[in-house]
Amino acid sequence: MPIAGLEKSIGTLLEKSARRYGEKKTINFHPENVFFSFKQLDKKVNQFANALRTEGISRGDHIAVMLPNCPEFPLTWLALAKLGAVMVPLNTRYQAVDLKYVLNDSDASALILHTEFLSTFAEAQPQTPKVKKVFRAGDKGKAPGKFLADLADGASKEFTVTDIGLNDLVNIQYTSGTTGFPKGCMLSHEYWLTCGMSAALNMKPDDVFLSVSPFYYMDPQWELIMCLTAGASMVLAKKYSASSYMQLVREYGVTTAWGTMAAWTLKQPESPDDKQHRLRFVFVGAIPPHLHKQFEERFNVRAREAYGMTEIGPGMFVPLEDDHMTGSGSVGKPPDFREVRIVDNNGDDVAPGGIGELLIKGPGMFKGYYKKPKETAEAFTGEWFHTGDLFRQDENGYYYIVGRKKDMIRRSGDNISASEVEHVLTSHPKILSAAVVPVPDESRGEEVKAYIAPVQGETPESIPPEEIIAFCLDSIAEFKVPRYIEYVDEFQRTASGKIQKHVLISAKEDLTADCYDRMASK
Repeated sequence: MPIAGLEKSIGTLLEKSARRYGEKKTINFHPENVFFSFKQLDKKVNQFANALRTEGISRGDHIAVMLPNCPEFPLTWLALAKLGAVMVPLNTRYQAVDLKYVLNDSDASALILHTEFLSTFAEAQPQTPKVKKVFRAGDKGKAPGKFLADLADGASKEFTVTDIGLNDLVNIQYTSGTTGFPKGCMLSHEYWLTCGMSAALNMKPDDVFLSVSPFYYMDPQWELIMCLTAGASMVLAKKYSASSYMQLVREYGVTTAWGTMAAWTLKQPESPDDKQHRLRFVFVGAIPPHLHKQFEERFNVRAREAYGMTEIGPGMFVPLEDDHMTGSGSVGKPPDFREVRIVDNNGDDVAPGGIGELLIKGPGMFKGYYKKPKETAEAFTGEWFHTGDLFRQDENGYYYIVGRKKDMIRRSGDNISASEVEHVLTSHPKILSAAVVPVPDESRGEEVKAYIAPVQGETPESIPPEEIIAFCLDSIAEFKVPRYIEYVDEFQRTASGKIQKHVLISAKEDLTADCYDRMASK
């Protein structure tokens, strides 16, 4: 059953918020300083919905969106939600191979594309025959075609949401999988409304929330629903900048924010203005415990850990009042509508204080992986979703992430499949085998390290790191490319031939020592 108090759909939430909050500012785009009131946002979304409907977009259609943070992105998302269509957000750092896979796998029939990414799509387009329509945003001087904002300007400001309900899909949100191929998480209206209502419990109508992540991530999307639910305002920045983050906080009177990049912000020179702001609290994820208290003291703001993932939405959070948990490393406790278990490899609950995989269930989670029934079935035991994360619980009921069961790397909010990167590396004619592992990093959470075993007759000199990096950049998005490279003669393997990655990870205390670092070479 859905949690109590949810609206019927995102469209009905937007309409009710528009009636309730009227001319109050709801979203501001930085640096353009373009903003909408609640009422203006609803009317503009209606125009986008009517324009798309006139162009043949209807309920159930899958529409890919490749845009930077700009007004067209949230307007399109909300318009598709009103239409009952499904958005497929595309990472703007995708190369043609990534783009081709997601467009084909998602069955996208149309694409809304910023002119900045025309060349990437041009390379993928011959192999994406399902995409029948392309709408543009961005620089009109770069290419002809239908610009969505122009189509919307001439459309009606009135739109009636009909029978769209909680179970209707809103997104197919791609997240990297351990098989090496991204999987599309099917996210419904109930999913997004549950995310927004849960987060809004900590918000006030006079709050101003700063969002700095790309809108193709799930974070700015639930943050917008949170603000619509709470009657708060949102500032959507073009991108994150450590040097200007606190400047933005002061410029827009920000009271709450997502502070995942706290470690980067801390590395900026201290300023007498560090405490001159209106911040009440920030959400953080995976902040190094030893930096947590330092961040709070320097900026005089509460930083509260939270845990979630694309499949489950909200999972756990540390309550605002729990100041004693600062620096503990805990991700808090689950909300009332979530149930969790920690289990061993046999699926049995571990003893108190023991370590095991976190299982979680409750309303408003994803509806499975698109076109992947086998992977969906494997992800669940009954109603319990297997997170792939190893947890423990202390005697006071707080939960802690201990490690990862799945072969994944989480770098600055991106989920990276180790096997996908390994597949690219081993396609190089001079590389016999490769192993990709996560390396702890204070700024990005984790970095990507690749161990390389050259083919017989090749050496680190005949296949230098620069060649490997260039090869990867031609094949996968830049954020997936290894930062660290280390050469080995051979790998220790299991009886079934699998590389024993734990041997590599435990070989030395500092995994970044005595290896190539592409960031240091820039």
